[in-house]
Amino acid sequence: MTGLDILYVEDDARLAEEVARLMADDGHRLSWTDRGEEGLKRAASAAFDVVILDRMLPDLSGIEIVRRLREAGVAAPVLMLSALGRAENRTEGLDAGVDDYMAKPFDPPELSARVRALHRRAAGLAHSAVILFGDLECHVKARTAHRGGRHIPLSPKEFTLFRYFMENAGEVVTREMLLRNVWNLSFDPQTNVIDVNVGRLRRKLEEGFDTPVLETIWGTGYRLVAG
Repeated sequence: MTGLDILYVEDDARLAEEVARLMADDGHRLSWTDRGEEGLKRAASAAFDVVILDRMLPDLSGIEIVRRLREAGVAAPVLMLSALGRAENRTEGLDAGVDDYMAKPFDPPELSARVRALHRRAAGLAHSAVILFGDLECHVKARTAHRGGRHIPLSPKEFTLFRYFMENAGEVVTREMLLRNVWNLSFDPQTNVIDVNVGRLRRKLEEGFDTPVLETIWGTGYRLVAG
């Protein structure tokens, strides 16, 4: 992935500097403003690959910004950062048109991963007829999975899970991301549903092969790696 053009609207200058360094290290170009109105103006007048919005700004809230952007037909993917991380806060943001929502404080590598994932989805890469990664194939329309040319039979939920991992291949996928994007939940039901389904998917993808493809990142989530 080539460097992205990112707009960051954040009134905390110290945090903005940290995110700017993080994005620069990833090869991205970041435009920053600490004012909501200015952020809205820039987002509406320039083509950014990703917009990162603070929720609470002194002049215009991030929620209001994304609402106005969507009303104006601006489709740039929006990632909202906020100290308000309760389920109802996330739901409000997503309903307003936010594509992803992270609570502060956040893990820098996860922020980088989410920015890349947002761009891939917005660019349509995740909606290709076939998604390829290593020796894995995800046939989106046929809803089939293959490894090394071998068909891997999956249940409907396992395929949805597999496709999400393929859309985010090589990146750490958190349990929160799985709950929201695979199970459509904005809260943690405190069950082992993720572990059970990931375990089943891992066994099906790795049975009969010498190399693993699904890693557990302890305390965080999982990562699909090339076999």
